[in-house]
Amino acid sequence: MLGRRNFLQLGAAIVAASASRAAAAPATYPARPVIMVVGFSPGGNTDIVARLVAQWLSQHLGKPFIVENRTGAGTNLATESVVRAAPDGYTLLVASAANAVNATLYRNLKFNFIRDTEPVAGIASTPLVMCVNPSFPAGSVPEFIAQARADPDRLNFASSGVGSPPHVAAELFKAMTGIRMQHVPYRGDAEAISDLIGARVHVYFATLPGAIGFIRTGALRALAVTAAERSPALPGVPAMAEFLQGYDATIWNGLNAPKGTPAKVVMELNTQVNAGLRDPKLSGRLAELGAKVLPGSVQDYARFVAEETEKWGRIVRSAGSQIE
Repeated sequence: MLGRRNFLQLGAAIVAASASRAAAAPATYPARPVIMVVGFSPGGNTDIVARLVAQWLSQHLGKPFIVENRTGAGTNLATESVVRAAPDGYTLLVASAANAVNATLYRNLKFNFIRDTEPVAGIASTPLVMCVNPSFPAGSVPEFIAQARADPDRLNFASSGVGSPPHVAAELFKAMTGIRMQHVPYRGDAEAISDLIGARVHVYFATLPGAIGFIRTGALRALAVTAAERSPALPGVPAMAEFLQGYDATIWNGLNAPKGTPAKVVMELNTQVNAGLRDPKLSGRLAELGAKVLPGSVQDYARFVAEETEKWGRIVRSAGSQIE
């Protein structure tokens, strides 16, 4: 039999070991509010998507998921802030197509998006829409291409800034058709749409949420959505892939965490985001934006980001649009 002293020593050792294991075990995630960083201003497509997902996660995980807008340098300031954050799951990046473009567009980034973040989950993709003024003679994509080829360099296209999704979508269109157009960059989507309505530019690959109201009222004419298939939000507008096989240029969003974030946290977030995307209420709200959900595993999302980064890298290099 154990003596009293030995019994007490054994008991103390068991308690100490249990306490040590409890200290080492991660607390239930999340145990406090989570920050979701967005590199765009409030009210834009990415911001709206982020807030819808944040609301769902807050309701189903019991802790606030708070959207924080950090604009500047084409979303690079937001991305760098997350790369430098503690890898504990409490600071996340709402990634976008801009991250894939910026990997090549900016020569001197202080981070590598793929290397320095953990892919968590895809959220949704939204097509752009190729728009012209109703007075523009071309009424279809083939007619537009024919007009551009007949008079090289006379037509111009608007963008919401160098390297923005509307810019690279137009560059992809140029590369796949062999046409030549002049680039007219604006400070944002609203300014570009305004000048297109005023017929001061010829074409703009607009964001769907920004342009859809003007399309429905007849202030703009939609020639195509820039996805592989038609958008339920504009079912009468053809997909660009119907004219240019393989063309696909969407605004997408996903969730990334700092490199080194525990796998258990990453998997929990992936599981919850996918559950949200299956929820008719959340998926319905995203569909109202013209968005298509991007469910899948961590590996699925990582492959998607790698493919997007490679694709837009080729287009940026072809266009010669790099920024220091």
